[in-house]
Amino acid sequence: MAEGRPGEQQWRGRPSSIGAIVSLPPLVEPAAELSVDEIRRYSRHLIIPDVGVEGQKRLKNARVLCVGAGGLGSPALMYLAAAGVGTLGIIDFDTVDESNLQRQVIHGQSDVGRPKAESAAATIREINPLVQVVIHNTALDRDNVREIFGGYDLIVDGTDNFATRYMVNDAAVLLGKPYVWGSIYRFDGQASVFWAEHGPCYRCLYPEPPPPGMVPSCAEGGVLGVLCASIGSIQVTEAIKLLTGIGEPLVGGLMVYDALEMTYRKIKVRKDPQCVLCGENPTVTDLLEDYEDFCGAVSEEAQEATLGSTITARELKEWQDAGKDFLLVDVREPAEYEIVRIPGATLIPKGDILSGEALARLPQDRQIVLHCKSGVRSAEALAALKSAGFANAVHVQGGVLSWIKQVDPSLPEY
Repeated sequence: MAEGRPGEQQWRGRPSSIGAIVSLPPLVEPAAELSVDEIRRYSRHLIIPDVGVEGQKRLKNARVLCVGAGGLGSPALMYLAAAGVGTLGIIDFDTVDESNLQRQVIHGQSDVGRPKAESAAATIREINPLVQVVIHNTALDRDNVREIFGGYDLIVDGTDNFATRYMVNDAAVLLGKPYVWGSIYRFDGQASVFWAEHGPCYRCLYPEPPPPGMVPSCAEGGVLGVLCASIGSIQVTEAIKLLTGIGEPLVGGLMVYDALEMTYRKIKVRKDPQCVLCGENPTVTDLLEDYEDFCGAVSEEAQEATLGSTITARELKEWQDAGKDFLLVDVREPAEYEIVRIPGATLIPKGDILSGEALARLPQDRQIVLHCKSGVRSAEALAALKSAGFANAVHVQGGVLSWIKQVDPSLPEY
């Protein structure tokens, strides 16, 4: 046994020969030198043999773009800055909301209402004034994604919707850029590195987006705030490994984290030779015209069902005030119903309607009015009711959020 304190070698990690298992070359060339201030700041990196001065010079010379300054983007940006990544780009067009502060730790109470990209940049400058911050206070879209991505060596994907994820993937593949992906929901997280030149892309893992309404967003289903730190730290670790050329990156691997069980599982992901984007005979050779349409936030059936069967929150209030006879049904989950509700609403979760379980409890002689949080789930439930013979059912556009904005601002948003 090697000399040292008893058992020390068992928890000290891998020996310094880790550099011998480098599977990919460093992504960037090293900068010319480190300043005295940089040597002092990054000394704990410099004394790691596998990072050293050269690895820190590579980080200094790196240009990394983080798509999103939210739950995943917050820890990713903070630790990339602390690590000494020379240029950090932030793209986010949203503003800080109080509901963000439970998990988006790069923002504070005084930032509420401020553009997220600007708030994040201010925090980064406070963490490390040696880092150059580039703000892209705009929505990422088909027209600007190539130009924005073109200025960076590596992309860190912190998005929270499928349309942007597929666009990020497609642009990265077409430009030959590696990107580090992460995803979170409630107590579960996933992370991987997609780089088509060396392994699979996101489409190899998920060739098609899930059916509309199948996978709730964090805004609908919630997320444990600290989960963002767990997955975000994995993303930063992978970014550092790629930039400096150390260790074995998650190219071809999917890390799955279960916070309740406190387990990590690494699943092998193979490149799909039939992938429409990075396969042997690709059929997708350019960015799609409309990623929202590709991912179908709302199904065609739901879109058809809402035509002529949609009312506003103000109209719902007018119906209530006039004493109109109807049954108001809240199709959200019980936990959401406990947070805030529209007066007079009966809770029947969307799943019970789609499964048919709740249909027998719905009256045939009264009009049914459906609502959810924002209008997406109620549209899907409306389509199910229409197909079951409830021809005069309608849903509330914008859901309970519109009720709060248009009718009762004293109620809490979530």
